[in-house]
Amino acid sequence: NMSFVRFLEWVFFLYFASHIPITLFIDLQALLPGELYPQSLKDVLRWYAAQFKDPMMLDPPAWFKSFIFCEALLQTPFFPIAAYAFYKGGCRWIRTPAIVYATHVATTLIPILAHILFYRFPEAPHPGPQSPQERLALTAIYAPYLLIPIILLLTMLLSSAYGAAAAPAREGRAASKKKR
Repeated sequence: NMSFVRFLEWVFFLYFASHIPITLFIDLQALLPGELYPQSLKDVLRWYAAQFKDPMMLDPPAWFKSFIFCEALLQTPFFPIAAYAFYKGGCRWIRTPAIVYATHVATTLIPILAHILFYRFPEAPHPGPQSPQERLALTAIYAPYLLIPIILLLTMLLSSAYGAAAAPAREGRAASKKKR
């Protein structure tokens, strides 16, 4: 159904467009020197980390920093391109980059969510989630960054609007031309 695909494109547009300021102003604070950020943005990060008990953003382990590095280097340049493609709608050229992006991000979210759910976080200097409710609250913050990429991946793989049904037809035409 094309109206459902268009609805998903708007969801993807909002996801990628909102990801730009979140990455630049919040996420990259875990990687870049603090002097680059005004106190107001540092305060937002500290409020978030305290409110949702996310010590990974204030004192990131090396493995988490590697994911932020990938976000900075590989994902951030893709965000405005993807936002444009999904805002415009029907841009089949976004299919392959969106598949790569969605697969990469979904893969990084699995260890992050496992860490949140199962790691025994210290209570100091930056308290992590201790109770099941605190773990679920933090999981809920990260979950959209797994769920939307999975929906994006399935849309790119299965929707005829993005060429999923057209690919076998192209192969069939190429094969029939070779036989001639």
